[in-house]
Amino acid sequence: MAAAVPRYDEWLPLSTVQELGDALRDPPEMRAVRREAHDRFLGLPMEPNPLYRGYGYFTGVDLTGLDPAARGPAVPLPPRLPGALRIVHDAGGTRVDIPDELVRAGVRVRTLTDIWAAGPESVREFLGGSEEPTDRLSALGTALVNRGYRLEIPDGFRTPVRVQDLSALSVPHEGLSVRRSVRAGTGVQLLFTEEVYSTPGARNVQRLYASSVDLDLAADSKVVYLGVHAPDLRAVSVYRRSATTGPNARLAWIWAGLGGFRTKVRNQSHLLGNGSAVDDLQAFYGHRDQSYDSSVDLTHTGTDTNGRSITRGVFADEARGMSRGLVRIEHPARKTVSFISEHAMLLSKGARSDTIPILEILCRDVKATHSTSVAPVDPEKVFYLESRGMPGPDSIRMIGEGFLSYVLERAPVAGLREVMYPTLAARWEGADLSWAAEHFPSLPALDVTGTEASPEWRFDAKLR
Repeated sequence: MAAAVPRYDEWLPLSTVQELGDALRDPPEMRAVRREAHDRFLGLPMEPNPLYRGYGYFTGVDLTGLDPAARGPAVPLPPRLPGALRIVHDAGGTRVDIPDELVRAGVRVRTLTDIWAAGPESVREFLGGSEEPTDRLSALGTALVNRGYRLEIPDGFRTPVRVQDLSALSVPHEGLSVRRSVRAGTGVQLLFTEEVYSTPGARNVQRLYASSVDLDLAADSKVVYLGVHAPDLRAVSVYRRSATTGPNARLAWIWAGLGGFRTKVRNQSHLLGNGSAVDDLQAFYGHRDQSYDSSVDLTHTGTDTNGRSITRGVFADEARGMSRGLVRIEHPARKTVSFISEHAMLLSKGARSDTIPILEILCRDVKATHSTSVAPVDPEKVFYLESRGMPGPDSIRMIGEGFLSYVLERAPVAGLREVMYPTLAARWEGADLSWAAEHFPSLPALDVTGTEASPEWRFDAKLR
């Protein structure tokens, strides 16, 4: 019997969107954004580009009964990292814990309530960096934004800033959509981590996590944005990240995909300022029936800019993956150096991955390259390890972990592979990563440091 056609209006009826806007006391600008996004949600396909529709893996998504206004108790929290600005999103709302020394220095965090109350200019500033959603899931996330804030770090603030952003799915049918607007002033040094987890329970229903990030990097700023995606294996997630770079600014996107049922990631970086650089580093591990759909766009407009995109995925059982990268070098972007590297390893006959690199070069005085591959684990490497006494499954696991560590070792965070290993090991073994009162799988204190490839990444001081 043919599968039933999904009733998307049952996922999120317009009345629910209107009730959410009433509860949040939306200004007219936001109400218009929600209404248009809901129209797009009903009309757009899951994948707008017909060239990629055959590669999309969003079967089985059913968010009927989604409740963006669902409320529940606040999740328990571990002690705040010393000196860090912590922002938590859960069924209890958004909690901001900012050290007094940052407040005195002019670092400011405004939540949705503050932004709405500040007037139309504040609202337009908050919404200004976004683009119109082009697919159904992205439009859904825009229509039900129910958490958000604007973070501003003033020009000339030389003390490194550590921001820990935590999101926890904790009630059935939850729809958690977080919008972040961040401005890093001239010379600012920022380490931002976005971590997504789930609490025990509600494992038999799908929940939605939507994340929207707009970064504005002023001249000479350095920003590291690390995302750890580790919700339960029924969570449906959509990420939209956008950044613009000023002269000599430096940005590193890092993303570790370790959980979720269906996950869509869209990264767009616009290198506007002369001498700016962006690293986009992504690692995925998928097993059972997980799927990841990742897209990276690097647009070079300024001269003497540098872009690097490295994506690696390991897929077992019936997992699916797709990664596509686009480098576009505009006509004035002379002396650009940019490349895309997309590689996937398949650990079973049922796993599948597709890698699609694209170069659009409109300027002659540049260097742009790409590399891509999808292949099973190398049997010669497995045989080599087995011949030295290591069992076959352990050999495959070691090879897979080493394959992913290639990405983590190139991130400008000291010891990131060691930091992420417990989470990766738990997923590999099928263990639970739930957020609970006695167990907090959040990141520890981190240091931003240089790598062999990028020694200039080291910050002036340690970030905690």
